[in-house]
Amino acid sequence: MRDTSDDVSLARLLVGDGRPLLAVSGLVLVFAGAFAVFVAARGEFLPHDVAFLGMTPQSLCAVHGCRVVHFMVHDRVAFGGALVAIGTVYLWLALGPMRRGEWWAWRATAASGAVGFASFLTYLGYGYLDTWHGAATAFLAPLFLAGLGVSRRRVRWVSDGTPTRRPWTHSGRVALLLVAAGMVCGGATIAVVGMTWVFVPEDLAFLAVSRGELDALSARLVPLIAHDRAGFGGAVCCCGVLLAGVAWHSALDRAAREALAVAGAAGFGSAILVHPAIGYDDLWHLTPALVGAGAFVWGLWRVRDDGPR
Repeated sequence: MRDTSDDVSLARLLVGDGRPLLAVSGLVLVFAGAFAVFVAARGEFLPHDVAFLGMTPQSLCAVHGCRVVHFMVHDRVAFGGALVAIGTVYLWLALGPMRRGEWWAWRATAASGAVGFASFLTYLGYGYLDTWHGAATAFLAPLFLAGLGVSRRRVRWVSDGTPTRRPWTHSGRVALLLVAAGMVCGGATIAVVGMTWVFVPEDLAFLAVSRGELDALSARLVPLIAHDRAGFGGAVCCCGVLLAGVAWHSALDRAAREALAVAGAAGFGSAILVHPAIGYDDLWHLTPALVGAGAFVWGLWRVRDDGPR
């Protein structure tokens, strides 16, 4: 009879208390986001996008001054940056607060995961089922859920007597909470727009084409763009949920601030810097991201004196 003790030991090593699975989920998101930024920055489409659209980025770039491709690049770079931000915070939560059994960390991870995975279903609104995105979701969701299920056992649901934090008494935390609220509302709005109108007036002004002209190029072009927009909106909403949980409950020690700094640089940096890179410099369009980034940096700087170092 085969000795299964080695298999059991390996399984325990991989699963542990559930946190390794959540950490792996975070790493997968970081690498997926970095890959999305890399591919988009090169002006390339993934094979399944080309197959769906029936056009290569080179052929699409030959019309309307390549603005359509640049517009798609701007959505995909921003989406990739948001994935890196989410994955970074997941890694920190798994290695820090969840190791200490802090209940809020488990709930923030679960709530943000619910938003993130549910955002995949926005494809029902725009009609493009991204097979690669679907395969990644099918792989990652069981891993993430298993990590949540196992790690729940070590959560300390009963208070240990530590005084409850009052985040509204500290200006830095208030700033971070306001940024989180803006991200949740803004992300939800972007997702809804992606499923419906797809473009805002500033988008069409940059593209210098009408939606009818885009449809004339390919009936599948707008659904592909809508997929990018809705996915980015879901990722931004997920980031907002995570930031709200951290800003409200975390001690915001040095490790927390560093994780948020990396996440903010990835998320805000990609979303803002890609605009001048492609020539989409409408200040009104960029104002929410600029204000959010400014408030985030100020809030993160201010919370240095609100928690252990």
